[in-house]
Parts: sequence; structure tokens; C-alpha cells
Amino acid sequence: MGDKKKDIIQLEPESVIPILKHKLIAALSDHIEDAADREEFLKLCQRVEYTIRAWYLLHFEDLLQLYSLFEPIYGANKLEQHNLSPEDIDTCEQKFLTCLFQVMDKSNFKIATDDEINVALAAQYRLNLPIVVNETKLDSRLFTKYFSKHPHDNLPDFADKYIIFRRGFGIDKMTAYFVKAKINTILARIWSFFLTITLLKRLFCTKSKAGANKDQKPVQIRIEEDQSDLYVERIRIEKMNLSFSNLIGKVTIQEPTFQSIIVVYRRTSTKKEKERNIYVKHFKNIPMADMEIVLPEKNNPGLTPMDWVKFIVSAVIGLVTVIGSLSIPKIDIRVIFAVLSSVVGYCVKTYFTFQSNLVSYQSLITQSVYDKQLDSGRGTLLHLCDNVIQQEVKEVIVSFFVLMKQGQADRLELDQRCEDLIKEDFGESCNFDVDDAVQKLEKLGIVSQDAAGNYKSVALRIANDIIGTTTEEVVLKARHRNSTSKHWGKVKSF
Repeated sequence: MGDKKKDIIQLEPESVIPILKHKLIAALSDHIEDAADREEFLKLCQRVEYTIRAWYLLHFEDLLQLYSLFEPIYGANKLEQHNLSPEDIDTCEQKFLTCLFQVMDKSNFKIATDDEINVALAAQYRLNLPIVVNETKLDSRLFTKYFSKHPHDNLPDFADKYIIFRRGFGIDKMTAYFVKAKINTILARIWSFFLTITLLKRLFCTKSKAGANKDQKPVQIRIEEDQSDLYVERIRIEKMNLSFSNLIGKVTIQEPTFQSIIVVYRRTSTKKEKERNIYVKHFKNIPMADMEIVLPEKNNPGLTPMDWVKFIVSAVIGLVTVIGSLSIPKIDIRVIFAVLSSVVGYCVKTYFTFQSNLVSYQSLITQSVYDKQLDSGRGTLLHLCDNVIQQEVKEVIVSFFVLMKQGQADRLELDQRCEDLIKEDFGESCNFDVDDAVQKLEKLGIVSQDAAGNYKSVALRIANDIIGTTTEEVVLKARHRNSTSKHWGKVKSF
């Protein structure tokens, strides 16, 4: 299958460790030959998780309690029960956003910038309609006030009304006959050829031509600096060479995806009292080119102004051609028929393409609600809280294991060793957050740093003694004793 033009998206690894925690611990423990040391390592992993969970417990409780005042279902009732003044509510709002942005940062979510969104929407995948947000339905005071006190770099133009957080990348592929898409592509190419030979291409395609010149360059999304590049190709029907085998057979199209997207926004109030609800929605595996499906308060799609211009201009051209032909002494019916057929065919094609795209749009929206939307509100926040803990635990375990097995290292060496370990043992790439990992290791007290800036881990047994017995372990031991005593009580009674 040949490609007329390749669309390449350049991605770079993020700081997320994409390995399940239990799989990571099991694989690392297999590298420890001594059974006693392996047992100590597993105990250390458990204590690290319990300790980190305790560190974040109060922060997460504050986040959830603050959100309970602004959740869409019961938030208004709770605000009324607390009898808070407007100033106090404003303070609670800003505290919630501060906590939320901190959790997002710890979960390695990033705010999508204008450049990233423009790259994502530079092509079409399954969604072929222009989707526009009705900004009059979105409140602009909430985020404007927050960002005035907490400035961020590269904020998108819509950051005063809603925020899109994104994390992780994947690839979505579809294999099918795509009959309608192939027919639309053929008709579009015939129409383009007709405009070319009639010298009308400039009239219709000025903007498209400017966009096409941009498409010739690889589009890029910059995520991190100084990392190995990952290139993902966009494969689309309209860019393919439609050979006979492609026309009659199945073809595969693909599009890079955002693995996780979280959208935060507030609607404008339609009542006399000021609405305080804050919406938090979590989506998964969203194709970049179809990113519009996660936008809040979308307008119903319709024909674009350019479509109407094409309709009107096509009708005028057809009418002028027919009138001009009638004024000629010898009327060539074939010319009139050819022109009218082309004009009517193009109008019919535009209309039915819109109707087909509208059906696809409605199907995608339904799918995003049932399949793509993971959760919303409190459920999303709970997911984020757990995700923070899992990532923090994995960072500590990997960095401690590397120091334990490979000896002392400075930060740059430790960073490279951790990334190499993840790549070699699990086949995954990530930009390991060594600064955050070292900070937590020092806070736990299980590494030391010499005058040269090298870090060295303490022995496993000493590390467990430093952290000490956690509350969770005490509870587990008490539960085990209770179950054992009940078991022996049954045996004695028998």
C-alpha cells in the first residue's frame, strides 16, 4: 500500500512508569537470589507503600472534602448546610483547585497546550464534523482567578473556561472496507480535478492549499526534553493511493491516542443564584484527531460556512453556464448536462456526506459516554489519588533496587540506570523522575549521600528497621491472630 503523503507525529516518553506495581515487584524480587533478602525486599516494598499512603492521606482527604462542596449532585445542598459566605466559598474553590493541580502534577498529567491541540486536530479520524464549544455556557471566572494567583506557562486560549489534562500515548487502529470513506475520497478527488481544469481551484481551495503545505511537514508534540524520539504515523483514507486492491479490500487506518484525558470546567448559572458545581470528567484512549468528543458544552454540528459557499457558488456556476449555453445558436446539450451533473452531484455529495458524518458523530458521542468515559467527579479524584500512590511507590522501589544491586551513583547515573532497567526488564520506555524518587528516598531515610554527590542505599534489613512497623502491619497481625484463635477454638470444641 503506498501513501501519497505521510503524517508523522513525534512523541517522547513521559514520567509515568507503565508497569503494574505487583508485576514490577515480582520481577525485581526474582533478581534477588538469597531467600532471606528476597523476603526483606518484599517487606520493604510493603512498608514503602504503607508509608507513602500515610503521607498523602490528609492531602487526599482535604481534596475530597473540598470537592464535596462543588460536586454536581449534592454540592449545593452541602454549601447551604454549611452556611458559608460567598467569600468563604471562593476560598474553598481556590483551595480545591490548588489541591487538584498538585495531584495532577504528581500523577504526571500535563495541561494540553494550544500547539498540542492544534497538532491533534490537524487531521480527521472517525469524527469528520466541525465541533465548536459554546463558550457562553461555560464560566470564565473560576480559572481566571486561579491562574492569576498561580501562573502557568503555555496555557491554551480556552484556559479561562476549561482545562484539558492529558497523559500517556497509544495507537488506535481500525481495519474495515470503509466503503463510504473511499467513495467520499474518490468524489473529492474528482471534484478537485474538475476545479483544476476549470481554473476554479483558487476560489475554493485557498485555505485548503495553505493547510496542505503545512501537512507536508511532520507535526510534532514536545513532551519532555532530551529523550529518545518515538514517531507515530497517521494513516488515513484520504491520504492513501487508492489502488484496485485497496478499493475492493480491507484497509487499516491508525491514529495516535491520548491514553488518559481529564476535563475540568464549570457551567454558567442559569438561575438567579450563582452555580458552584465543578465538573471533572475522565476519558481513556481518545484518538488525537477525534479529541473534540471530550470538549464540554458542544454545539450541535451543522454545515460549515465553506460548505454553504460551495453550494451557492456551485449553483451560480451552473446557472451561468446554462444561461450562457442557451444564448448560443447551437446549444450543446451534452455540455449543459455535464455541467449540471457535476454541480448537482457535488451538492448531493456534500449533503449526504454531512448526514453520514452526523450519524458517525452521534455514535462517537454515545461511545464516549459508555466506553471512553472512565468516571467523573469523586470517582475520578479517587482514581487520581490511588494513581499518585502507585507511581510514587514504583519510583521508590525501582531507584532503591538499582542502588542496592548496582552500587552508588549520582543523580544522572541513577536516572539512566533506572530507565535502562525498565527498558531491559519490561520493554517499556519512560522518562524516570529521579529527583522525585531521590527526595522520597531521603525522606524515608534509606539512602545516604556522600560529599561527591553519590547516593548509596542502606542494607535491606536496616532499611526495614528505619521505616519501622507500620500501622497496617499491626492491623494485619491482629487480624491474623484473631482468625487463628477462632480456628483453634473450633478445633477444641470439635
